[in-house]
Amino acid sequence: MVVKSAELETVCGVTSKLPNNQELEIAFAGKSNVGKSSLINGLLNRKALARTSSQPGKTQTINFYKINDAFYFVDLPGYGYAKVSATEREKWGKMIERYLNTSDKLVLVFLLIDIRHEPSANDKMMYDWIIQSGFTPVIIATKADKIKRSQLQKNLKIIRTKLEMGKEDLIFPFSALSKQGKDEIWDYIESILTPTDESIEATVE
Repeated sequence: MVVKSAELETVCGVTSKLPNNQELEIAFAGKSNVGKSSLINGLLNRKALARTSSQPGKTQTINFYKINDAFYFVDLPGYGYAKVSATEREKWGKMIERYLNTSDKLVLVFLLIDIRHEPSANDKMMYDWIIQSGFTPVIIATKADKIKRSQLQKNLKIIRTKLEMGKEDLIFPFSALSKQGKDEIWDYIESILTPTDESIEATVE
């Protein structure tokens, strides 16, 4: 994918009306400090389009980035940060739930998991939540450069087991530093945005 243009088009807070976009949407979910902003910036070849923060839990909005005037990346609020009040966490949860359940253009949800750690209870809850909303989450295992190469498969298996993923469910290791996984993630995104002729015919039938 050649990214010719990428801009932050819409920012939605807790009480904001969600945009009625006409283009397809691809959402990114994950707990605070898992590396969502770094992933989005890395995929788009931008240094600071998605703002990274030294204060986890600071992102309190749903951010819509329009890519190539053709589709959207949707950055969902980070979850699971202990210093955020229970009331705030509940508000963000309802905001994410509202988006997942009402967007007509959402076609793919990526869930980011830190490859160095077992998925948390919040990660599992979000994984199940996405499934209940009618999507099969695609896992991006971030910070792959932080572990030894020999640990990669073991850690990926732990993520699969803890989330109770199906054998065919996808997981992509990713490193914002080395760009490991970037091409594979883009290939998958493009396969969703531009279905093959066979899949189109199957849908018509």
